[in-house]
Amino acid sequence: MTASSRVDPTPAARTGPRPASPDAILDVGEVSVSYGRVEAVRRVSLTIPRGGIVTIIGANGAGKTTLLNAIAGVLPGVGRIRLDGRDIAGEDVETRVADGLCLVPEKRELFATMSVEDNLRLGAWRLGNRAAGEGLAGVFERFPRLKERRRQHAGTLSGGERQMLAMGRALMARPRVLMLDEPSLGLAPRIVKDVLRIVTELRRTGVSILLVEQNARAALQVADYAYVMELGEITIHGPAAELAQDRRVIDSYLGLGARH
Repeated sequence: MTASSRVDPTPAARTGPRPASPDAILDVGEVSVSYGRVEAVRRVSLTIPRGGIVTIIGANGAGKTTLLNAIAGVLPGVGRIRLDGRDIAGEDVETRVADGLCLVPEKRELFATMSVEDNLRLGAWRLGNRAAGEGLAGVFERFPRLKERRRQHAGTLSGGERQMLAMGRALMARPRVLMLDEPSLGLAPRIVKDVLRIVTELRRTGVSILLVEQNARAALQVADYAYVMELGEITIHGPAAELAQDRRVIDSYLGLGARH
């Protein structure tokens, strides 16, 4: 995906921060992240409603992954991060996971020489054996292929199976907010459809989703609300269905064919 120029707002798009909602489970306000003197994310604000799917789209280098890592606590940043009304900006990664905020990173970061089941059990490190067993049964029910491969090393799995394993490991931690960084990266179109179908199904279980995707067309199809991120900033945002019809978003991210 290549953005031709910074997207100018149209009447369907909003340019200011999205007002915090009383039902927001994740509220991010004025978050900035710097690498030395380079400010990669600048004063980004967004909210994730309880049980909602929110997507961030943008070109490579826009700052999407950096933002997710800051929200997860992997990278230091400044600004407000509230989970279910409680400030978690000062917490480390492990505490945020225990609070119910989980990230599935772009590179999946699996342990290649460990079995599928052992990778999954690592996601339940803070839970007891009984809860881990229940979580494992739930993941195998959602991802039958992982049950078939439970004794295989993670490094022997296909790309789609590795993505399922990464998502399953995060679900073992019983997240309330699941952040997915480029879940369709490197996958065949048929597998992408399966992964995004699973994303929509997770919402029905009460999990709120923050989805970062370069596949803007697919992301806008599954999301309720969308943000466009460019050069470290949120440039426009609005209901996903409206942005999918926005001329500037179509020209920059969806291609001219999306008009039809």
